[in-house]
Amino acid sequence: MTSQTAIDATGPGGKAPAAPSEPTPAAGLRGHPWLTLLTVAVGVMMVALDGTIVAIANPAIAKDLHASFSDVQWITNAYFLALAVTLITAGKLGDRFGHRQTFLVGVVGFAVASGAIGLSNSIAVVVTFRVFQGLFGALLMPAALGLLRATFPAEKLNMAIGIWGMVIGASTAGGPILGGVLVEHVNWQSVFFINVPVGVLALVLGLLILLDHRAENAPRSFDVPGIALLSGAMFCLVWALIKAPAWGWGDGRTWLFIVGSVVLFGLFALWETKVAEPLIPLGLFRSVPLSAGVVLMVLMAIAFLGGLFFVTFYLQNVHGMSPIDAGLHLLPLTGMMIVGSPLAGAGITKLGPRVPLAGGMAVTAIAMYGMSTLDAGTGSGVMSVWFALLGLGLAPVMVGGTEVIVGNAPMELSGVAGGLQQAAMQIGGSLGTAVLGAVMASKVDSDLPGNWADAGLPKLPPAQLDQASEAVQVGVAPVAKGTPEPIVAKITQVAHDTFISGMSLASLVAAGVAAVAVLVALLTKRGANAEAGAGMGHI
Repeated sequence: MTSQTAIDATGPGGKAPAAPSEPTPAAGLRGHPWLTLLTVAVGVMMVALDGTIVAIANPAIAKDLHASFSDVQWITNAYFLALAVTLITAGKLGDRFGHRQTFLVGVVGFAVASGAIGLSNSIAVVVTFRVFQGLFGALLMPAALGLLRATFPAEKLNMAIGIWGMVIGASTAGGPILGGVLVEHVNWQSVFFINVPVGVLALVLGLLILLDHRAENAPRSFDVPGIALLSGAMFCLVWALIKAPAWGWGDGRTWLFIVGSVVLFGLFALWETKVAEPLIPLGLFRSVPLSAGVVLMVLMAIAFLGGLFFVTFYLQNVHGMSPIDAGLHLLPLTGMMIVGSPLAGAGITKLGPRVPLAGGMAVTAIAMYGMSTLDAGTGSGVMSVWFALLGLGLAPVMVGGTEVIVGNAPMELSGVAGGLQQAAMQIGGSLGTAVLGAVMASKVDSDLPGNWADAGLPKLPPAQLDQASEAVQVGVAPVAKGTPEPIVAKITQVAHDTFISGMSLASLVAAGVAAVAVLVALLTKRGANAEAGAGMGHI
């Protein structure tokens, strides 16, 4: 270790991060590194799946529960909001009480909340339990990273994170496929019920295999004011972004929450310099690679999760695919993430993260640009090329971004670092859904009246035009019952053309975000503190 690394790796008070207080046993199930990886992978699979599996079920949920477009957005946003607000605090809980206990509580709570959603009969109840899903998911995600960091020695950590990233990437991208099968052959409730047996499996494996690791200089107290200030700041920020499309970006309420977020972030930063054991030691952000990694994860999630939100509506409502066919059309994306993530882990171990991360975001930008060219007549082959390219670009970013953040943090803050990594992704997901949703809505509102008139259709009164616009935003033709067939064809053509123009613009914005992320990726470097992990694991 170089002298600079030794300085970077010091914890609070200048202490070097201690090895885990309980060494990994030489034999047996408990604490075995690869079995630990298997266990946490089962748990995080549930959370990652739910980020996108619901997208394919959204049309069925909307129809069954008579939900509006904004209601459907809340099914996604409530989950992301709860995750984003609590992830860093949840990571601190793992650092304080042990990542094993935090992981197991998160698994049980997530499975119970999922079962409750499946039993729900109103959109309000669905959204409420999506919040609980997010809260419990926040507990287990950073804990999973903390367990990997403590269990694997430095030379194996990137490979472990690569496989972990593969599970998250495959689950995120595979959600629509599994969701399509379940929605088409069972019902939308099964999308949530499936988490119950997965949660039971993760719990059993966790009780048998996971070994609690705590650094000797782990935090011994809670920064309650810091938790309150950070949670309030995160809530105000994400809430403003979610509500801005409905309120308007110039509305006083939108700016009230944005300003409130800035003030609370400022107060949080000030408080963190005064408290003995801060929630987030601000010295963490003196690491340029760690800070760049956080920004990179936000930008990646904006482009990926924001763009994916519209793709499911494009496949089902414009191309008329069944849910399972829509999911299968995303198989190239899933396949490339499954293949690419472990390879990215191996490549990053040899080359460092900078080149793979910059290259991955460049490929992602090209893929999003390609997706902006999709239209109602695009064939499956062309779609597959762009989806596969997107998966190829995302794989190294999922793996490398995680290693940059967690590997550049001291061992005793591995949970907080894991929380930062996940919070960055969830904030990015909320930003992507909100901002790209606003781009879509603005484009549809702008183009629909002209396209409607050009097609020779009778002018709609303002109230009906608003309703039509809301339908077109998800690719649905606003056809009234009893409309003559020739008129139906015209309305459908207008609706699909207008939706595609909105999706194309949103995809171009996502491509621009990915291009900016290429520059951010150039600021990253290998984790300076990876050596602080478990050096005693028997691999």
